[in-house]
Amino acid sequence: MMPVALTIAGSDPSGGAGIQADLKTFHQFGVYGEAVITLLTVQNTQRVSRVECLDPELIRQQAEAVLEDIPPAAAKTGALGNVGIIEAVAKLWRGVSVPLVVDPVMISKHGASLIAEDARAALVKMLIPRAALVTPNLHEAGALAGFTVDSLERMKRAAERILGFGCGAVLVKGGHLAGSATDVLLNNGQFLVLDAERTDTIHTHGTGCTYSAAITALLASGVSLEDAVRRAKKFIAAAIRTNPGLGGGSGPVNHFVRTESF
Repeated sequence: MMPVALTIAGSDPSGGAGIQADLKTFHQFGVYGEAVITLLTVQNTQRVSRVECLDPELIRQQAEAVLEDIPPAAAKTGALGNVGIIEAVAKLWRGVSVPLVVDPVMISKHGASLIAEDARAALVKMLIPRAALVTPNLHEAGALAGFTVDSLERMKRAAERILGFGCGAVLVKGGHLAGSATDVLLNNGQFLVLDAERTDTIHTHGTGCTYSAAITALLASGVSLEDAVRRAKKFIAAAIRTNPGLGGGSGPVNHFVRTESF
């Protein structure tokens, strides 16, 4: 049967991030995509002017409708918005055994907050312990770990701190470091450092969503966690490098990258 993956995330009407980016990525990896919407945004490549969280009960009902009929083989979360939504998703996941990738989205590419301040503690306490993998960028890793993450060594320290919250593995993404785009995976007690040549471009909107969606799609297809991260890293590097240059600001990456070589 065709593999199935689920995204529980916010909506980006410009199509570069959120559920739109996730579904495009699932499709590119040959995976049937399902989506539960958590929040709506008013945004484009230049700005985010409004964020509206949905009722946690509506989110729960969306997810239950999906899970009872077309259960996924892997799932991911994106922007969750507030404590009520995090609690609803965490409670729902108590009875679900498939791997969950938690992308702890906190701010948009334009600097708009996508999570309430008090929701960070709920994320750590309720949802991260249910995750097979957590995928913070440097800002998010610092917020979760409690210190500034601005070097490879601090990325490793942050990964260890976040792993201590009870998740299965941690991928700290170093896209904002100077030099090469270096990520660190902590899995099974071992660090894996993943390097990619940095592309000098402003068109990186939705990179975190796309990266975590690629990992989720590969997990849904039965690929091991380490191999999924390796292949997803190559995919996102190529997607950034071949971005279509859309919009007047930070435009989307290329979701049409062919995946056969990854």
